[in-house]
Amino acid sequence: MATSRKTTAKQDTAKRDTAKGETAKRAKRATTKRARAAMALKALDVDALWSLARLGAPSLSPDGAQAVVPVTRFDMEKNQGATSLWLLSTLGGDARPLTSAGEKDGQPRWSPQGDLVAFIARRDQQGDKDESPQLYVIPPDGGEARRVTKMPFGVEAFKWFPDGRRLAFVSWVDPSLKGQAAQAQRRQAEKDRKDSAYVTEEGFYRFWDHALPMGRVPHLHVVDLDSGQVRDLFEGTDYELSRAEPDADSFDISPDGRRIVFSFDPNTPKTLEHRNALAEVEVRSGRVQVLLHEPAWDLVAPVYSHAGHHIAFVACHQGLKHTMPQQLAVLDTHGHWAVLSEDWDQEVAAPLRWDEDDLGVLFCAEERGRRHLYRFDVKTLHAFPLCEGGHVGAFALEAGTLVVLHDSASFPPRLSVVDREGDAAEQVLHRIESFNDASLSTLAFGAVEERWYEGALGEPVQMWLYYPPGFDPRRKTKAPLMHLIHGGPHTAMGDSWHWRWNHQAMAAAGYVVACVNYHGSSSFGNRFADSITGRWGELELEDVERATDLLLQQPWADPKRVFATGGSYGGYMVAWMNGHVPAGRYQAYVCHAGCYDWTAMFANDAYLWHAKELGTAYWKDPAKVASQSPIGYAQHFNTPTLVIHGQLDYRVPDAQGLAYYNTLKAQGIAARLVWFPDENHWVMKPRNSKLWYGEFFDWLRRHDPAGAKPAAPKTTRSAKSRKSMTSATSARES
Repeated sequence: MATSRKTTAKQDTAKRDTAKGETAKRAKRATTKRARAAMALKALDVDALWSLARLGAPSLSPDGAQAVVPVTRFDMEKNQGATSLWLLSTLGGDARPLTSAGEKDGQPRWSPQGDLVAFIARRDQQGDKDESPQLYVIPPDGGEARRVTKMPFGVEAFKWFPDGRRLAFVSWVDPSLKGQAAQAQRRQAEKDRKDSAYVTEEGFYRFWDHALPMGRVPHLHVVDLDSGQVRDLFEGTDYELSRAEPDADSFDISPDGRRIVFSFDPNTPKTLEHRNALAEVEVRSGRVQVLLHEPAWDLVAPVYSHAGHHIAFVACHQGLKHTMPQQLAVLDTHGHWAVLSEDWDQEVAAPLRWDEDDLGVLFCAEERGRRHLYRFDVKTLHAFPLCEGGHVGAFALEAGTLVVLHDSASFPPRLSVVDREGDAAEQVLHRIESFNDASLSTLAFGAVEERWYEGALGEPVQMWLYYPPGFDPRRKTKAPLMHLIHGGPHTAMGDSWHWRWNHQAMAAAGYVVACVNYHGSSSFGNRFADSITGRWGELELEDVERATDLLLQQPWADPKRVFATGGSYGGYMVAWMNGHVPAGRYQAYVCHAGCYDWTAMFANDAYLWHAKELGTAYWKDPAKVASQSPIGYAQHFNTPTLVIHGQLDYRVPDAQGLAYYNTLKAQGIAARLVWFPDENHWVMKPRNSKLWYGEFFDWLRRHDPAGAKPAAPKTTRSAKSRKSMTSATSARES
């Protein structure tokens, strides 16, 4: 019996060993298969990035059955892009092109009756070419687009009236003139002008990358769809919309079509830093009534409830402090108003949209490096997410159908329908398009990790890590580390897709990319955002340096191959680091559109903002301003730096980058300048972007002690790795 039991045990052991061997062989075969499949994948580079379709904000048909979305594609050889409109069924199916002839067909909006889609474009119809963007309409079931307006100075933004026969739109006009004929003459005079000087007495005269039109302001207009007749609702008055890119969120039309509520600057002269009030214009008479003017508050983005009894808007108590968050507020027909989200320490972002029962308001808001779509209940004063990011960029709601434009660190913006049934925590997203699926299936993406660590003031700080595709932390060859420092400073890096500084493209080059949401970043509460006021550079540097210390403790990190890059305020940070961090800590810096001298920065378009953030004006306390400027520490510069700037950058004038570059050269520090005469704060043209990425990586390679481009490890795309790529996104897809 004992011998029999021994024999049986040996047989069982042999069977188990055989089974284990077969399992190991199957696993090896599967790994080999995945590895072979991975060989066909390529890393995300600048060419692949610019080959992807870029989707814009959607609009839904009144029955919620269809969505229209602008889709932009770029041609690297032609160095330009083209935008067309596409129709999508919210139940799924193939996308259908709606337009193709326009130069840039954008801002599509479905009519309330569902018979037309309006959009803004520049077109050539029967030899009549638009000199500026105009309003067009097109039937969704096919046919030619029809031009609705012929405004001398073009159309900026618009909304449909409830009757579907009129549209309200924004156009910049000379407020001293009456009638479209007079405006057309003014337009011709501008074209015939032989001199080129910009002459003004305004305090607000340029914005981001363009000078505001001399002697013109943005007015609200109404156009009749059938007759083409246009009325300027502000003609003969001092009212105007905000000069800072007035859009469709700056006004709204009442449900009965009789009134339009709008935000405006009640002060004279106008400045970028002024606080807005709310007013209402009666469409028939043109009579304007101020609804709400609270000098300490900035009031914007008004929207009527469906019943017309309330107006929701975004309110910011800037009189208390300039860093106060934007909050949700509501005004009733009796002139009473209240801030509803006062106890909610998150920023409310326009646009707002009343839920269909008028008991809640929908909007997007950031939360710890992500951006969710929320519904705020106006009775319980409680907000809960309808769709969790990643990053929710836009949304549309009609007839119970909710569509979101959303992205993450591992995929570009896509359109999905949100299933609102059941528990909000178990929301399901149903994709309704596949524009980029074929291209993305050929690309390898790296894993994304969210980490928290103790930063400045002993407080928790968030950091996002982007790994090269197939990255193995147990690898023998150590990996280089790159900090990618965000701008703002009151913005945040997160689980989102970035078209200009793409985290995945940078990681695909072999770097472990670290994005620190340092003190001052948005989405972590007002106190965190305000903590750096009056002491720029101090806490942010400590947060970045502690992250570097933490990462260099990892077995895969190479302490001799550490780099720091940043744009705008991130560019300021790498210039600040150059004067505060010992030589050798970082092998090289990249400073894109970086702030260098806060006194000279008074040449920018937002000059009144500096004293608020720095704690004083430079003429009142020059030492305090100088103490927060990298220029004050130029004697300590020691690290090679690539400086990139655009001549059309009015937010950070290019003299900032040139002064920094010249200072480095004067001290014999290795430096290289990439200066774009035709770019602004960002690099927008495909060929310039390709050059930008080339210069970026070439500079890092040049100062890499390894002496060569970091080798991206072989990629694998197992089911597990695919899951890890999207693990940061809460919503499930089906």
